[in-house]
Amino acid sequence: MRSAKAGLQGLFAVYKPPGVYWKQVRDAVETNLLKDLNKFRRPAPRKHIYFLPSTVEGADGKELTITATEQSSLVDHPLVSGPLFTHWKMGVGHRLDKKSSGVFVLAAGKGTKKLVDCHSAHFTRTYTVRGLFGKATDDFSDTGKLIEKTTFEHITREQLERVLSVIQGSNHKALLQYANIDLKTQEAYELAVRGLLRPMEKSPPLITAVRCLEFAPPEFQLEIHCMHETAQYLRKVVHEIGLELKSSAVCTQVRRIRDGVFVLEDALLRTQWKLPNILHAIWKSKLKVEAELQNSQAYRDFYAGSSEEEETEMDKAGDETQRDSEGNHLIG
Repeated sequence: MRSAKAGLQGLFAVYKPPGVYWKQVRDAVETNLLKDLNKFRRPAPRKHIYFLPSTVEGADGKELTITATEQSSLVDHPLVSGPLFTHWKMGVGHRLDKKSSGVFVLAAGKGTKKLVDCHSAHFTRTYTVRGLFGKATDDFSDTGKLIEKTTFEHITREQLERVLSVIQGSNHKALLQYANIDLKTQEAYELAVRGLLRPMEKSPPLITAVRCLEFAPPEFQLEIHCMHETAQYLRKVVHEIGLELKSSAVCTQVRRIRDGVFVLEDALLRTQWKLPNILHAIWKSKLKVEAELQNSQAYRDFYAGSSEEEETEMDKAGDETQRDSEGNHLIG
């Protein structure tokens, strides 16, 4: 039991099916954990010494005496105390709405602190998004209220690829803007090559990469790498792609295939939401999470240093401007 409690401190991923709220997934995982934890053998009940009055035969007949007896404490009886575990601290990572599915990161015990670190690291996530040309709805999904129908026969894969290229280019400019570092330095160039360049503060949703996986009109599938996104934002992207192609489109599926270091292969299926599998998943992910957080910390240190240098240069420029104005005033 002690080893299980010690091992339930970290991050792991489960697969959230569509049509289920994220809170239902979290509660189901916790319920399964509590069931397995309560299957462990309970500690032996504590013994108490009781001094009970009794009578014994004496020379003058029956005499009152005190007898020491040992009995198990009823406080430790399962019917009195109930199950050993009634709650286990669980945290949730970047959430998925009811319609979406895929990798859903959870934290157990002290692992909730790692969730805060991961949030501060601004990790990117990857989705496969399916779309359908030819109609538009009020919520950009195929289950929403139909607004209009349009033709789509004129759309080619080359046209779709051009629109995706424009989306990626505009988002890349926004990424550099929100990253707010000097790209002329060697360190910034190396970070950009390694794909570590990202905003370290809150920003709008940003798409770092997008490509077409399937094109079979009216259906198509995209792979989108992004940060600070929501599933609804990705559905809106599909809608806007349809408009750019002089048509319309709805999103039929949003599936997360990567969240930070966690990929589909790491996500536990519903039949695997059990204590041994979760313990193994936490142990397996620890090194990957730590390594990625160290890379992020190095970037945060560089980001902080770059910001300080920029502020120093601005202060120097301001001082020089002030001295020049004072000199001109004296000359005048």
